[in-house]
Amino acid sequence: MEYLKTYEEWLNNPYFDEETKNELLKIKDDEREIEDRFYKNLEFGTAGLRGVIGSGTNRMNKYTVRRASFALANYIIKKAGEEGKKKGVVIAHDNRHKSREFCLETAKTISACGIKTYIFDELKPTPQLSFAIRYLNAISGVVITASHNPPEYNGYKVYWEDGAQILPDIAKEIIEEVNKINDYSKIPTIDEKEGIDKGLINLLNEDIDTAFIEAVKEKSLRKDIIEKVSDTFKIVFTPLHGTGNKPIRKVLREIGFKNVLVVKEQENPDPNFSTVKYPNPEEKEALSLGIELAKRENANIVIGTDPDCDRVGVAVKNNEGEYLCLTGNQVGALLTDYILENLSKKGKLPDNGVIVKTIVTSELGSEIAKSYNLEVLNTLTGFKFIGEKIREFEENREKTYIFGYEESYGYLCGTHARDKDGVVSAMLIAEMAAYYYSKGMSLYEGLIEIYKKYGYYKECLKSITLKGKEGQQKINDIIKYFRETNIEEVNDVKVKEFKDYKKGIDNLPKADVLKYILEDNSWFAIRPSGTEPKIKFYFAVVGKSEEDVELKLNNLVNSVMKKS
Repeated sequence: MEYLKTYEEWLNNPYFDEETKNELLKIKDDEREIEDRFYKNLEFGTAGLRGVIGSGTNRMNKYTVRRASFALANYIIKKAGEEGKKKGVVIAHDNRHKSREFCLETAKTISACGIKTYIFDELKPTPQLSFAIRYLNAISGVVITASHNPPEYNGYKVYWEDGAQILPDIAKEIIEEVNKINDYSKIPTIDEKEGIDKGLINLLNEDIDTAFIEAVKEKSLRKDIIEKVSDTFKIVFTPLHGTGNKPIRKVLREIGFKNVLVVKEQENPDPNFSTVKYPNPEEKEALSLGIELAKRENANIVIGTDPDCDRVGVAVKNNEGEYLCLTGNQVGALLTDYILENLSKKGKLPDNGVIVKTIVTSELGSEIAKSYNLEVLNTLTGFKFIGEKIREFEENREKTYIFGYEESYGYLCGTHARDKDGVVSAMLIAEMAAYYYSKGMSLYEGLIEIYKKYGYYKECLKSITLKGKEGQQKINDIIKYFRETNIEEVNDVKVKEFKDYKKGIDNLPKADVLKYILEDNSWFAIRPSGTEPKIKFYFAVVGKSEEDVELKLNNLVNSVMKKS
């Protein structure tokens, strides 16, 4: 069997180090584990790599990182030649196991190909990597992160010169370069000191930190409100052991917030994320320590960011005084309303302004935007497609980007970055909560006010985790069932429209996503995750009251999940 042959090659080839071989020797009697590690190469997907850390072709390790880096270097040289070499590649990393090592391996491989690289002196948030690419006029960027995955994971995300994650057409060409590399020992590397001495590896200093923070602060809308309430308004913040601690505390302090309470147990980088099951601010459990601190201190809001600081979770008091976690759709709608209202009041709302969201994001933000006579554009899931729209708007000047978001807790106001930005989002969420506080309202009451004006919207996400080779087959089977089954109604509500995005519809690239829109304007969508071994089911309903949408959502979810 081919995977056993590859396993033996890794054990016997002198190119692979002793640490790698010792790890592989420990599984010599576990054929299932050997198969999982070697039955395929870790796939370079539409944004890069993500996988469990370990030895093997289907794992994140320095060898698979070198392979991806060599492929990226070859693509840069092929597409941009000497100019691309001079412009260089910016490389950042988060707090995960081996992140710094993988960052350096990336730099040493790319620089060995004669391409200039820039590396940060310590862990940095993903949005700062996006910012740095354009700030330094680089050709590309890489961030070593697995976002909010469990601690055994790491990843490798690739960005292009516009500061956005690579789009499918570029990814396809890089994948072709990856697939040409079969002999790891032929991948060039350069010694770190030699790379620095030759000017190929360049260490970035705090100047770029300052530039990023200043760019974020420019998006503040109501510093007057912050000044008014700063003595009594309290924020609890947790970086969930990740990269958000320094930049978010700095920006909140510099725009005037005086009472920012940090969850001490989660303040410092920790690759094991020892206080949480998953470092995912979408989960209430991840914010539990923050909520406990908020209760003790009677704080107005809890803000948490994921390890690479591109996603933001929020908890606020409801009318009963209990802290409630808001969803990404709810925060996105609140931010849309806050940003548009305040830009409008200042006379800064452009006539050609656009809000951009994804096809699996709530329609509430659309209704708010339409009330300001603004256009709303939908993209496929993945913030790179929102970044693509920003670039298009800048090139054709027909539209002005204002705000973009996706239901998975990612938001971007402004164009300083081209990926979701937890730093600017945390700042605006805190500012927005202070704005409602100045009116004698909580952020939760602000949300209810929006519901009363535009209708009650409720959404949820159900994920089924199916790991390994067999799991992937099950995911494919579920998608196939829904694609090939003619579903005419769900829970006695007729299907008004069925969208199969694999056919390339709605002026969007082809994607393995299905969406069913029902006659009562409820909808559900199905897609395999691009970063985890999961299949995701998105559900959304609209109604006249909280009770109405709660009942509708439960019925919709139960009916669809029975079919899966």
